[in-house]
Amino acid sequence: MAKDDPTMRGIRSRNETDGRLRDTRDDKHAGTLEKQYNRDFGVRSDMHVDALLKKAGVQSVSKLIKGGTGKRK
Repeated sequence: MAKDDPTMRGIRSRNETDGRLRDTRDDKHAGTLEKQYNRDFGVRSDMHVDALLKKAGVQSVSKLIKGGTGKRK
């Protein structure tokens, strides 16, 4: 699978119906995001992303990262 957007980090598939990028799964663990983005969100690594987003008060992982949430390791 080719990376179709040079600004994207990694390879993400697109939705078949409208071509938009698929969202990050909500049951992904916060520890995975901490490793991927080299951040420390100050939560347990087994916390789900949807709970982390609610706790931070944001609606997407990109807003979580761009908003400066979590300390850089």
